Amino acid sequence: MKIVFIFLIFAVSLACQNPAATTAKTEIETPKPKIAETNLTPSPTPSATAKKEVSKDGLVELIKLDDTLKLDIRYATANNFVGKAVYKEARAFLQRPAADAVVRIHQKLKKDNLGLVIFDGYRPLSATKLFWEVTPASKKKFVANPKNGSRHNRGCAVDLSLFDLKTGENLDLPTEYDDFTAKAAIDYARATEAQKKNREILRKAMESDGFKVYAAEWWHYDFQNCPETGILDVQFSEIK
Repeated sequence: MKIVFIFLIFAVSLACQNPAATTAKTEIETPKPKIAETNLTPSPTPSATAKKEVSKDGLVELIKLDDTLKLDIRYATANNFVGKAVYKEARAFLQRPAADAVVRIHQKLKKDNLGLVIFDGYRPLSATKLFWEVTPASKKKFVANPKNGSRHNRGCAVDLSLFDLKTGENLDLPTEYDDFTAKAAIDYARATEAQKKNREILRKAMESDGFKVYAAEWWHYDFQNCPETGILDVQFSEIK
């Protein structure tokens, strides 16, 4: 009789057990896997640095470091391959290390009565997007893909040439600025001897102080030791 009583108590205990609690416990022990964020669709273009961060990114205005540099900012005029003004102001900026190197090179060239003329420096990402959109597929090598951005967008590239300090005139190079033909290449062999000489003077001067030429464009130089900041898309007037 005692054994039967104990059995009845055990049966009642099992019948009273809360099934919801059992279910909850199971859910806690086996949580559903989370979807990894890396599987989400990436942004089509790099995120631009916020405006409030620009002042600490190190961009400096070239003309404030040396007002004897010559500015010929074509994108602030209609005299460019787009055919209209892209910049609202004719100004040029670079990251401080690159800007300092440009000034040093400019000063060294003065002993030969030459100077640097600046076509472009830091370039907002919005301008790069425009250039990509208006350039035909066959000429894309002359413009940067905004999906990746460029050193111009980081303030680490400069487009430039040489000018005569006595006359103020730009020297004769194989092409005009932004000539999207084979003649713009740094090794184009059919340029005149004077053009080759001037091209080589510019290249030696720039590569003596940290810059490297972009092979397709004799005027484009990347500063190799420039801080790799984020892609910037701020207008010149917003730079502190």
